[in-house]
Amino acid sequence: LNPFLVRLGHKARRQMCPLYVSGLIGPGERKSVQPMAKRLALGACDQLHHFIAAGVWDATPVETELLVQADRLVGGSDAVLVIDDTAIPKKGTHSVGVAAQYASALGKTANCQTLVSLTLARGEVPVVLALRLFLPESWTSKRSRLERAGVPAECRTARTKPEMALAEIDRAIAAGVRFGCVLADAGYGLSAPFRQGLTARKLAWAVGIPRHLKVYPADVRMIWPVAKRGRPRQRHVPDILSIPAEDMLANAKWRTISWRTGTKGKLKARFAAVRVRVADGPPQRIRDKGQQHLPGEEAWLIGEHRMSGEKKYYLANLPAKTDLRTLAATIKARWICEQAHQQLKEELGLDHFEGRSWPGLHRHSLMTMVAYAFL
Repeated sequence: LNPFLVRLGHKARRQMCPLYVSGLIGPGERKSVQPMAKRLALGACDQLHHFIAAGVWDATPVETELLVQADRLVGGSDAVLVIDDTAIPKKGTHSVGVAAQYASALGKTANCQTLVSLTLARGEVPVVLALRLFLPESWTSKRSRLERAGVPAECRTARTKPEMALAEIDRAIAAGVRFGCVLADAGYGLSAPFRQGLTARKLAWAVGIPRHLKVYPADVRMIWPVAKRGRPRQRHVPDILSIPAEDMLANAKWRTISWRTGTKGKLKARFAAVRVRVADGPPQRIRDKGQQHLPGEEAWLIGEHRMSGEKKYYLANLPAKTDLRTLAATIKARWICEQAHQQLKEELGLDHFEGRSWPGLHRHSLMTMVAYAFL
């Protein structure tokens, strides 16, 4: 832990950090302040509480050190950076960021906090880099509520989860974190600004999308429409209309591919992939179809038919020569973050924090990530 302790500065914080981390890693069902203080024989829990929730100190140097150490452990051109979010169920309305929102872990809308996460992984070894609380509109619209929870002024503006993810990616890149591809589920892949933001940063990416997201064939051409009357048209239009992703793959050639071996044998599904241009360009009126998005950049459209009957769709900006097996293995590498989230909660008590403040929640999350990096 020494690299992190150096970043903490104050002697008291350097003393409390190892105790807090050992409390998270050690035995015990509850990993909140009071039970950990009792197990660590600290007497009162005041010191631990001050360290994690009440003390005034900047966690940024420790967060940066986590990025450095994560890169040292698993960074490289063959690593992936997985974007996701994880929900922490809560009761009441006072904990920072809590609101009725969709919790992917629960598969339903629930009263919870949602943390946007970044996980760096190589092979089957993940290190969680970042956990940032998403603030719903019910929070960002109420300044008094934000102030009461200790939300920093720079974090009070409403931001979408994809916007938060891009900001965290920038932070990781600035710290020198190395990875070859960014992966995300459809909650992020649906966002054209997110995909375009990754491309603008010259990053390779593979993301989930909803089946109805519109795409064009890769060979779509821009033509001058012929005006039946009136002035000549001033803008090009595509020579074919966009269609839903699932329709584009309807007549594709599907292959059964195994991407790794699980506890019950080989994991496999049927995959197909075609080159497309995503309908995420500027909006424009096209004939009698109203406003339509023009063709954007070329990408892979990938379909997955699971043995359960479930169908999934993805986009990837990987090179046109990429083979189907590589495409399948890349998009399926995202599973590792779900394992990391589960371990953070079940083994390290990510969801056990009982405080209500922004600093307390993020410091507790940071300590669980530090502990996880050295499990």
